Order: sequence, then C-alpha cells, then structure tokens
Amino acid sequence: MMNINTDFIFNLLGLSAFIAAFSLGFVLMLKMEEIKRLKLVLDKLKKSFDELDDQAKLIVKTDLELNKTQEELDKKISGLYTLQRLSRAISTTLDENQLFERIEESLIIELGFEKALAFSFEKTENGALGLVTKMQAGYSAEEVEKARTSLEKEDILSAILKKNAPFSSLTAASGKLKHAMETIKSACLLNSFISSPVSSKDGPYGLIIMGNESALSVLTEGDEEIVSILATQLGQSIENAKLFEQTFRSHQELERRVTERTKELTAALEEIKQTSKRKSEFVSAVSHELRTPLTSIKGYASILATGKLGEIPPAVKERIEKIHLHSNELTNLINNMLDISRIESGRVEMKLLPQSLTEITAKIVDLLTPQMKEKQIQCTTRLPKVLKTALIDTTQIERVFINLISNAIKYSPEGAKITVSAEETADNFIRVDVADTGYGIPQADLGKIFQEFYRVDTAITKGIKGTGLGLSLVKYIIEAHKGTIWVNSKENSGSTFSFTLPIAA
Repeated sequence: MMNINTDFIFNLLGLSAFIAAFSLGFVLMLKMEEIKRLKLVLDKLKKSFDELDDQAKLIVKTDLELNKTQEELDKKISGLYTLQRLSRAISTTLDENQLFERIEESLIIELGFEKALAFSFEKTENGALGLVTKMQAGYSAEEVEKARTSLEKEDILSAILKKNAPFSSLTAASGKLKHAMETIKSACLLNSFISSPVSSKDGPYGLIIMGNESALSVLTEGDEEIVSILATQLGQSIENAKLFEQTFRSHQELERRVTERTKELTAALEEIKQTSKRKSEFVSAVSHELRTPLTSIKGYASILATGKLGEIPPAVKERIEKIHLHSNELTNLINNMLDISRIESGRVEMKLLPQSLTEITAKIVDLLTPQMKEKQIQCTTRLPKVLKTALIDTTQIERVFINLISNAIKYSPEGAKITVSAEETADNFIRVDVADTGYGIPQADLGKIFQEFYRVDTAITKGIKGTGLGLSLVKYIIEAHKGTIWVNSKENSGSTFSFTLPIAA
C-alpha cells in the first residue's frame, strides 16, 4: 500500500512538472510573441521618431533660413528707406558738390556700412587717370589721402572702368578683379566692401566705395544692389546738375546778350528819336520859311490875274493861272508836312468828342461827288442804320476820309466803283473800309505804302500827280486816335484801306 502511494505521488509530481513545464513554455511562447510585437511597435516608433527628427531638423533649418531671409529682407527694407531719404536729399540740390555733401555719415551707417568713399575721375597732366575726393565717411583726412594715392598708384581704375559694373569682395574673390579687390581692401582699410562706378550721360564720372572694417559685418547681394542704386541716383543727379549748369550759363549768356542788345537798341531808338525830332524841327522850320515867299507868290499871281496892273495877254494869263494852281499844290504839300511834323511830335492836340461817322461819311462823299462824276465813278456807302458814335477829332477824321476817297478816285479808271462800309468790332472799336475797283497796289509796295514821300511806281501811276504824304498823314492821324490802319490790295484788282477808331463811352 505504501509502494502504490509512492509511485502515485511520483507520477503525480511528474505530471505536475510536465504541466508546469508546458505552462512555462506556453507562457514563454506568449512572451516571445509579445516581445516580437513590441519590437515591431518599437521599430515603428523609432522610424516615426527618426522621421520626426528629420522633420524637426528641416523645420529648424527652414526657420533659420527664414530668419536669415527675414533679416536680409528687413535690412534691405531699412536700406531702401534710407536710400529713399538719400535720394530725396540728393534731388533737392542742383549743385554738383552739394550732391555728395548730402550723403551724411549717419545715413551710411543706416545702410549697414562703417565707411564710405566717393571719387570723381580726372585727367592728370601726363594723361593718366586721377581721382578727386568728393565724399568720405569714417576716415580721417590722412587716411583719405593715402587711399586716394594708393588707388591711383596701383592703376586699378582702368580695370574698374572696363568692368563698368558694381563689384564687391563677395564677387571679386577670384579672377581678373581679385587684384583690384585686394588693392581696395588694403588702400581703404576694409575687410569687405562694395564698389560701384558712377556714370552720367557723358560717360564714367567717378567711383563710390562702401564697406566694413570689422570681419563680423557680413555683406549680402542686397547691399550690392543698394550701392548700385545709389550710384545710379548719383549719376542721374550729376547729369541734372550739369544740365542745369549749362542751362543757367546759357540763360546768363542770353541775359547778357539781351542786355547788350537792349542797350544798343535803346541807344539806337534814342538816336532815332533825336533824328526824328531834328527832322520834325527842320520840316517845321523849312515849311514856315517856305510859307512866306509862297504867300507872296500867290498874292502877286492873284493881283496879276485880276488885271489890276494892266491888261494881261491870254498866254500870260494862262501861265499865271498855272502859277496859282501849282502854288496851291505846294501850299497843300507844306501844310501836310507841317501836320505830320506836329502830330509826330505831339504838338497837335486832338479834340476828341463823340461824333457820328455816318454824318462825316455823307459829308465827305457829297464834297467829292463832283470829282467822281467827272470820271463816272459810283460811290456806295454801307453803314449800319444804328452805328455807335466814335471818339474822334472831327476835323482830322474828315481829312482821313478825304485822303482815302480822293486816292480811290485818283487811282481808279473811269466807271470804277467805290464802297465805304463800317461795322462795330468786339473790342469796342469801329472798323471802316474804303474799297475801290481801281488799279490796285503791287505786293512789293504794300509794306511801304504808308511811308512818307513813298509813291507806287507803275506804268499807270506815273502820270498821276501826288506828293506821297497823304497816306502818311492818315496813318499818323489814325494812330493818334489809338486806332490802326492797314491795306489789302492786288495789282489790277482794286484796293481796300481799313482803319479802326475807338467807340465813345
């Protein structure tokens, strides 16, 4: 009984161990499966983490680039604002030297530079290219002179002019401009710089250099663009200054010439006035001197013509009548000369009163009707029924009508027509036209017709008597009334003499 129990116990223990081992294996298998699953999860997490890490690095990199871009953009915007202020300051002057004085050191610093130099090109005595300092910021006078001398001595200006474009220590680190870059760095005491030529319409004008002595200050392409814009603005302003200078000098030269010419014309006018005065005085004196003997001649001729001194033969009487006729013509000539002289010198006082031109025209036409009948000339007046009165000296204006209508009769063939018309103008004047269908006036004579003693010389007019003073007298009378007179004519097509007289208020 005891043995059975022992085997049973051992069997039971073995079974228990087997069950325990089986359970443990099963659990271990489950654990392995869990570990495998967790490893897969871990791999996924690691992969996700790596992706997140890459994305984080990309974000940081992008953020840094954005910050850098933002900084550059802010710097560029700030530079553009400063450049705008500089442009305004430059554009407010047309003096070439003041242009560079407006580029203050504070504005250079606002642009992001520590130092700046500006030079203009000039030819030296030996024909080499030299520099003249126009502006400096951040330098002493001694440093500026050393920089200028070094740049001239190293002969880099030809390379700069050849490139004719902005360059900097960023873009000229290698190649042909490397020597120029090193020279500028050394001469101008700069670690980094931007240089740009200044050009105007006439060609290269100079050079502007801006840079930093500190190695911590970093230049960008935006800085190069700003310096280039400033150089362009300077070039345009210099060109404007030169144009202004040329215009100003031309204006001064024109003023000088005008002043000289005015003095010459004033002197000539004064001389003409003196000559005219002497002429008027001479004409007046001679006319008075001629009147006395002419009066005597007319008087004796009249006495002889009456037969009071004895009977006169017909032949003698005919000649006495000719003396009397020519004496009257000479008297009219002298009177016209005296009138012109008096009106010209202002010694004739015009008695200006409101008068009707309609009445004056009718009176003169009636007076000259016998002459018109002799040549069968028809005269027509075309005046408005209601014509305002003119402010005139009646006696003088009657002489105007007599001269113009008499000329129309004299220089028209038989059967011609004369028309006298008038109208009111918009500028408070009355325009009068005396038109005829006579011989007309050649174009070459129209500009001289109102000159004293001038007569149209044609085959037709040679046989017509006249002194050449009538139209001159008419012109003086009209102008003394503040009016104007002119003529329109064509040879063999008649003439129209027109004049204006002021309307009475």
